[in-house]
Amino acid sequence: MGENGSFWESLIYAHPTCTTWKQEAEGSIYHLGSILFVVGFMGGSGFFGLLYVFSLLGLGFLCSSVWAWLDVCAADIFSWNFILFAICFVQFIYVTYQVRSVSFDREFQELYSALFQPLGISLTVYRKIVLCCDAEVVTLEKEHCYAMQGKTPIDKLSLLVSGRIRVTVDGEFLHYIFPLQFLDSPEWDSLRPTEEGVFQVTLTAETDCRYVAWRRKKLYLLFAKHRFISRLFSVLIGSDIAEKLYALNDRVQVGQGFRYDIRLPNFYHVSLPETPRVQPPHRLQRGSPRRKPAGLTNCGS
Repeated sequence: MGENGSFWESLIYAHPTCTTWKQEAEGSIYHLGSILFVVGFMGGSGFFGLLYVFSLLGLGFLCSSVWAWLDVCAADIFSWNFILFAICFVQFIYVTYQVRSVSFDREFQELYSALFQPLGISLTVYRKIVLCCDAEVVTLEKEHCYAMQGKTPIDKLSLLVSGRIRVTVDGEFLHYIFPLQFLDSPEWDSLRPTEEGVFQVTLTAETDCRYVAWRRKKLYLLFAKHRFISRLFSVLIGSDIAEKLYALNDRVQVGQGFRYDIRLPNFYHVSLPETPRVQPPHRLQRGSPRRKPAGLTNCGS
């Protein structure tokens, strides 16, 4: 205890206390640096928050360096502040490069704002998703087919960006696909990663459409590397399938004029006379609806 006591006493009392305080205030550069420190530490999070913090802290350390060089004439104070200024400057350049590297085309930026940003997905995670589809938006012209029943292999997962897709089976209309909906979520969910299959429905563009497509194998590799992205797509695809099932619910009928309720398989409703008849509820099994095209084909071909 005695040795410890002497250590703390020497640490505290080794230097003389201030008996006379300096009357005049420090120069404006010192106070400017202090103000920059206060404002700089009020920065937020994210890329732009980091840019805000490092820029103001860097300017604050620069002011402190100038103050130490001109007013205090202390080499050690100048050196430390200048080193800290250099570190903030390097960090500012690095964050600026990261912000520039995650910039996207207009359609991808709108897709992020509409679908991924509300879910709290960061730009760095979204960048991995965009790179997986080669940052490409595909055009599908009006009355061209995205997939043909029994012919088009299931080898992609696509998300509609603009336009409207009509889904039919054996020539019977099922439902529409609208922007921010997957074109082939039922097909994706119906197959295991190692399985192959073909579409059981035909998807036709009712208007000029634009969509983003992820290749099946490439997307599974991304899921293997990033479990968070895998869970994200699982939620999005599950929600998309639920919307499609609800859209189909009012159109599916069984015999004797009754409507089949997908949500309550054992409960039937008397169908309305004007409701068009679309037969099989069995088409809603896992091995059903839609999946990806090997290429863009005209429905007549």
